Amino acid sequence: MIANKKEFNTGLTMFAGFWVLFYILMSPVFAGKNLLDYMDNLYNMISKKSSYYIPDVTKKLGDYKDQQVSFAVKAKKPEQIARLTKMFQAAGATVTPDGEKLKIVGDLSAIVSTAMADCEAMFKNDGKAVAAKYGSEERAVLYEWEEAFKAAEKEMNKNSKFKEGKIFNNAQTKAIEPAYNYYGIESVPIKEKWGTVVLSLVGYVVYTLWFGFSILFMFEGWGMKLEH
Repeated sequence: MIANKKEFNTGLTMFAGFWVLFYILMSPVFAGKNLLDYMDNLYNMISKKSSYYIPDVTKKLGDYKDQQVSFAVKAKKPEQIARLTKMFQAAGATVTPDGEKLKIVGDLSAIVSTAMADCEAMFKNDGKAVAAKYGSEERAVLYEWEEAFKAAEKEMNKNSKFKEGKIFNNAQTKAIEPAYNYYGIESVPIKEKWGTVVLSLVGYVVYTLWFGFSILFMFEGWGMKLEH
């Protein structure tokens, strides 16, 4: 039995309207994308600039110039061996095959600087330069750098070379990962999109309240109320 038909119908109408709008928002009506994809891309574009730490990583390499390091990198496939060999030789390192592993010996600063140059190109969406440099798909190159630096960091820490391990860690988290994740995304200052950002935040709050009040009105109209 409906206690208050007017309130119940108001809630029901709001509830139905919520799902109609939801269907529209999930349709590709925002430059060929649904709202979630559109907003995800927008916030990625805005956040890209704040994720640019490559100069900070490079700046710290001056203290490690001519410092030799050695570590092993595991490569399971022939194409990985070929790619890693080209990458580390480009950094002036010596690469020696050892079963499934490659023994790397070289200058710490030169190795990381070479990786940072690739990250810089990828961050600027110039993946063709990286691909041409090694004859491999550009994302695969960054993936190999990250896996190799993880192995290097582990070996540095194992040998109590914690400062060197930190350099490899910073290169991974502050340069390689952002360059990989933001590749293909254009960087846009938030001041150029502040109106859209404000509208999206306000819209999110209003849309959430819309759903909540539709449920509230239906239940109250039905005669169900909270009592203290």
